[in-house]
Amino acid sequence: MSPPPLPQRVAPGDERWPLYPAAASRAIEAEALARHAPHALMARAGFAAARLALALAPHAQRIWVAAGPGNNGGDGLVAAAHLHRAGRSVQISLCGDAQRLPPDAAQALADARSAGVAIGSALPEGAFDLGIDALLGLGAARAPQGAIAAAIDRLNAGPAPCLAVDLPSGLHPDTGQPLGAQAVRATATLALLTLKPGLFTGAGRDHAGSIWLDAIGVDSAGWPAPARLAGLQDLRDALPPRLHASHKGSFGDVAVVGGAAGMTGAARLAAQAALAAGAGRVFVDLLGDAGAGIDPSRPELMLRPGWWRSGAEVLARSVVVCGCGGGDAVAEVLPTLLARCPRLVLDADALNRIADDEALRSRLAARAARGWRTVLTPHPLEAARLLRSDAAAVQADRLAAACTLARDCAGVVLLKGSGTVIAAADGRCVVNPSGNARLAAGGSGDVLAGWIGGLWAQQPPHGDAERAAVAAAWLHGRAAEGDDAGVALRAADLIERMHSLPAQLGIGG
Repeated sequence: MSPPPLPQRVAPGDERWPLYPAAASRAIEAEALARHAPHALMARAGFAAARLALALAPHAQRIWVAAGPGNNGGDGLVAAAHLHRAGRSVQISLCGDAQRLPPDAAQALADARSAGVAIGSALPEGAFDLGIDALLGLGAARAPQGAIAAAIDRLNAGPAPCLAVDLPSGLHPDTGQPLGAQAVRATATLALLTLKPGLFTGAGRDHAGSIWLDAIGVDSAGWPAPARLAGLQDLRDALPPRLHASHKGSFGDVAVVGGAAGMTGAARLAAQAALAAGAGRVFVDLLGDAGAGIDPSRPELMLRPGWWRSGAEVLARSVVVCGCGGGDAVAEVLPTLLARCPRLVLDADALNRIADDEALRSRLAARAARGWRTVLTPHPLEAARLLRSDAAAVQADRLAAACTLARDCAGVVLLKGSGTVIAAADGRCVVNPSGNARLAAGGSGDVLAGWIGGLWAQQPPHGDAERAAVAAAWLHGRAAEGDDAGVALRAADLIERMHSLPAQLGIGG
């Protein structure tokens, strides 16, 4: 018999993997259990965990398995037996009543005992070379307590790497937020059956480490996924090959309206990003400093003071990016732009102004009825203002917050942060897995807004706003990755990285 397929590494985000929240994952698991012999899926899961543990830490001799009171603990027990047979010194801490284990986990416990694995309730006193977190998995619904909380603290305290089975214990599978004070910070996570959205957004990336998927022989393709990851194909879709007979008019116009006095740099960055993204022409309407010139290093940008007062036909031709460095001055332009611009990207101060003005909120929501499209790019605090909430509530469930805001505003919402969420008004949701903390720098958001505008401008007049937002977010994050990931990344340098990446990835032409 041939061995089962190897687990797949889910990074750095090249594929558009489906994401299944806890309820859908449980339904897929229940169907699979009904179609397989008892203990068959747990046997596969435990073997997969043991195999990955040996691959990640091939020299580990002393391995500690922290096993919980449910089937996740059973997966760990099976893995422990395999590792013991492979010649490793394995200690199991069973954090639960052995007499109350589910049937499959009870069989796994009996098999581990028969194999001669050391099993007890005490936590290891000495050092270990590898820890395996099989405490809670998908079944966690409340903050870890008692022995499980103590085991989590022990896994996090030592220098040894940690492999989490299915999910880092204590992490919410849907939101990516810790359920309480204790949550495992794993070196790697082996997701079983499905990928859960909480691994990729909120605090999930910090807790999950490198992410692997083993479907353990179960095909979930027939199940509709409410969300997915962004991937390289999203960028390909947004950047079709350029025909030889093209001209600048073939790639659309972008107008950046923002840059109040003292904040013109934000509008300039957005404009430079739109140009680098491939827009045919980029106009810049600086709201607070009409006498300021454009950076001579980018003479292609066209300064257009008062552009927002142009006729409706002129406004309708461009994708408009509004709000970058807009300050209070953006209040004067928003009523006109909302009423006359069919394609509008709203960022920063434009979002804050709309949050404070009911009339502007009504105009924003009414745009969809006219067939007009809007992309909103809030960070968590800006999203909270629009939702009449607070940033902590937004971060507590980023997917739900983005979807609610997209529905309320009848547009596409790009909620920035770790695991950027792009939500459409019809409920479609994409999580971006690329990027790192290098993007937490002034001007990075302005670059993203401008890049969305530049990609969107190259599409047909009624092109897909969501496609442009997803592709820009993925490229924005990917540009921050690399061998120099520990070095600060300035926004202007980010533009150049994003400009060169498509060709390096074999896109365009």
